[in-house]
Amino acid sequence: MASEPQQRAYRAPCPGCGAPVEFRSAQSTHAVCGYCQSTVVRDGDTLSRIGKMAELFNDFSPLQLQASGTWQGRNFTLVGRLQYQYTQGTWTEWYAVLDDGKAAFLSEDNGAYVFSLPTSLQRAVPPAENFRVGATTAINAKPFSVASNERVSLLSAQGELPRLPALGAPFAMVELRSADGDVLSIDYGTAATGGAPVLSLGRSVLLDDLKLTGLKDESAKDESGKQFSCPNCGAPVEVTLAGSKSITCRSCNSIIDLTQGTGAALKHAIQDEPVSPLIALGTTGQLSGAQWQVVGFQHRMGYEPDDPDEHFGWDEYLLYNQKRGFTFLVDSEDGWSLVRPVTGAPIFKPGDNSAVYLKTNYPLQSSYRAETTYVAGEFYWQVQRGQKTFNRDFASGSALLSQEEAPNEITWSSGSKLDGDLVAKAFKLEGKKDLFKRSDAKPLSSSAGMGCGTIIIVVLLILVLLFVIGRCSSCDPKYENCSSSSSSRSSGGSFGGFSGGGGHK
Repeated sequence: MASEPQQRAYRAPCPGCGAPVEFRSAQSTHAVCGYCQSTVVRDGDTLSRIGKMAELFNDFSPLQLQASGTWQGRNFTLVGRLQYQYTQGTWTEWYAVLDDGKAAFLSEDNGAYVFSLPTSLQRAVPPAENFRVGATTAINAKPFSVASNERVSLLSAQGELPRLPALGAPFAMVELRSADGDVLSIDYGTAATGGAPVLSLGRSVLLDDLKLTGLKDESAKDESGKQFSCPNCGAPVEVTLAGSKSITCRSCNSIIDLTQGTGAALKHAIQDEPVSPLIALGTTGQLSGAQWQVVGFQHRMGYEPDDPDEHFGWDEYLLYNQKRGFTFLVDSEDGWSLVRPVTGAPIFKPGDNSAVYLKTNYPLQSSYRAETTYVAGEFYWQVQRGQKTFNRDFASGSALLSQEEAPNEITWSSGSKLDGDLVAKAFKLEGKKDLFKRSDAKPLSSSAGMGCGTIIIVVLLILVLLFVIGRCSSCDPKYENCSSSSSSRSSGGSFGGFSGGGGHK
């Protein structure tokens, strides 16, 4: 168990309500009273009230203040929390105090974590507009790729803090990543008031590796969710994940935007011709040593950059686990795969025929424009029908790598192929395992010749293929793979399974 930091703690009454406010780090300048949410600033041994903080957004994080752990042999305690929001979602920065009194940060974004320390540049920090998403730049003589450049704002805060941006005021946040997994964050939140940008450098971590104690009691967590009436049809809609930004109505299939709350002003978009997921929403399954629940589903279409008539479709299931966050189960004609966003930035330049990630070379398989055409369930980003990205898929044996490029963000994802029978078994759908077989399955017969049964099957397949080709002239490509092109490219679909989800930490 991690021991308490050996340092002098300062405690004084809150100027707003008189409750004790404690500072465990000499570097903390602000705090939020846990009783009246007053925002207080520390000047020596004097506390002054400068306002009131908004209520915390309940994101069902397993972390909480005073939780302790170990990182690289050093004990730490979480003493503060900053919640940020941007156009696609929210994330949390936990302020940690190490056993020697120095500051550290544990960033949490939808189940992904980065532990970082304050850092500085050997030169002046450039303005945020100088960082173009996708560009490569040298930071302290080390190459970094610009992963995101977003306008963000402080949503709420808790505990003691080394800095406190103005509540609700937008500012720039730039994130850069190196090929070996370093994450450099540049926070311009204090620059608007004349302060210098704040930098931190860290790496991805797993909660289990931090050996945390003092986490929330899962049995005490409120799982009731929130309910409201669908703004399109009036049917009851229940949100089960606190961090969801979009949800679909199960009665009319409308996509509902949750970013503005759940009042009468909810935005919605009607979806026609609903798609039926092979794995039902709410189903749980055991994959990669963890229990996952299917919380979202999207159907996506890919279009060749030079031939808009060549298109293909695939499905993505959004899976959730409280300790591991979110991952994606991708179903394409080429097969099944399990993927999730990566922290590092693989080495790749537009025009290259391969990417290098963790010293492995991944040849480029395909490049295409991708569009979301149907969604169902809940999503931690503001998913919309018609969202577009530019995708590149890479593969090295069974290992997969994917890049998705949006205007303000480039996201890399990695994973591996899965056998269809394994997926069916994981979600207890063995009775439907034939529906999980894809084109990467074994041939019908391994014998040298074909028996009468095989010939009959081949004839039937040809008849079905002719029927599909004839039907494609009248079908809607937004919902089906209607391509009549003679291109030899397989209609495999994305390896990445990550669209618009945000890449912060």
